[in-house]
Amino acid sequence: MLSKEQAAPESPLSSGGLFHQPKAVWAVAFACVISFMGLGLVDPILPAIASKLQATPSQVALLFSSYNLITGLAMLITGVTSSRIGPKWTMLAGMLIIVVFSALGGSAGSIWQIVWLRGGWGLGNALFIATALSAIVGLSSGGTAKAIILYEAALGLGISVGPLLGGELGSISWRGPFFGVSVLMAIGFISVMVLMPKVPKPKVRGTLKDPFRALKYPGLLTLAVTALLYNFGFFTLMAYTPFVMNLDEHGLGYVFFGWGVMLAITSVFAAPKLLNRFGTIRSMMAMLTLFAADLLIMGWFTSSKTTVILAVILAGVFLGINNTLITTAVMLAAPVERSTASAAYSFVRFLGGAVGSWLAGKLAEWFNPHVPFYFGALVVFCGVLIIYARRRYLEHIDGAEAGH
Repeated sequence: MLSKEQAAPESPLSSGGLFHQPKAVWAVAFACVISFMGLGLVDPILPAIASKLQATPSQVALLFSSYNLITGLAMLITGVTSSRIGPKWTMLAGMLIIVVFSALGGSAGSIWQIVWLRGGWGLGNALFIATALSAIVGLSSGGTAKAIILYEAALGLGISVGPLLGGELGSISWRGPFFGVSVLMAIGFISVMVLMPKVPKPKVRGTLKDPFRALKYPGLLTLAVTALLYNFGFFTLMAYTPFVMNLDEHGLGYVFFGWGVMLAITSVFAAPKLLNRFGTIRSMMAMLTLFAADLLIMGWFTSSKTTVILAVILAGVFLGINNTLITTAVMLAAPVERSTASAAYSFVRFLGGAVGSWLAGKLAEWFNPHVPFYFGALVVFCGVLIIYARRRYLEHIDGAEAGH
């Protein structure tokens, strides 16, 4: 399943329909929806957690920091684990860890307990995400690009539906969404256990050195650093905007539902059209530039609730397109196994999320509520400059796509 690929991409127009997939792919995609619902479920209750547990925004943001930090570090062991116990059992182990730690998070009595428990949640997330992406790509019909679109659609669906459920559960108690994630992931665990057949282990066992060796390829390194930088903006939006919109749990749920819907729609329908017309690299640069501009608008009009709400929803357009484009590019950037490329890339990008979510809250405390958005916009635009400066290392991606 996870054989070594020599950067030979399939275009989004490859044979096979997007929705004509094996049963195993749908089982993993369903679990992905539930996994990403976990992110959206928690977001509407961030202000409530701060209020109930007497925590500052930067302390609450540590829920994202510990989650992202452990997820990033754990990405280094996903290949080792998957090659020894197999992709299916690696995913199941990750899902079980999420079930346990999300339930413990709902039982926590302090902000610091939740921060530590979110780190355990991140371990499960790493084992699941890295393996799920490579499994969908490896098992799907219709080409790599269509498989990634399906993965991004699952991501968008989970992120969009999650806030609605999180808002409802959060209006009852801030603990509700944590228990909700635990129950939903338990359902996902059962679906993968029953529906997904046993997948053969890779013929070559992975090592801890594999992700670092993969980052020696300049194309993959360029994409990883770019993702690290734009994650500063992404988690400024996720971890900080709930504190400036001044909405209750229901209101935040509706806003992030709109954001997730835009992300899901554009990742499936808009990204392939832009890729075919303008190429992956040019489209990525355009979307990241527009996202940086969107953050800039949030910074300028932070005191306008309406403007921030509309800007958050609009950000879903740019992030949905970019997520599909950059994930596709990562799968094709280096002649390594897909799971190794995913692990190496995710290790770097999640570190950006770990720092960015905490730093957004601290910048607001140190300066004023506008600064986190300005800083996020600047860092995201630096990612655009890196792509432009190192575009020669990415030219083979568009060149190969044009040849198919």
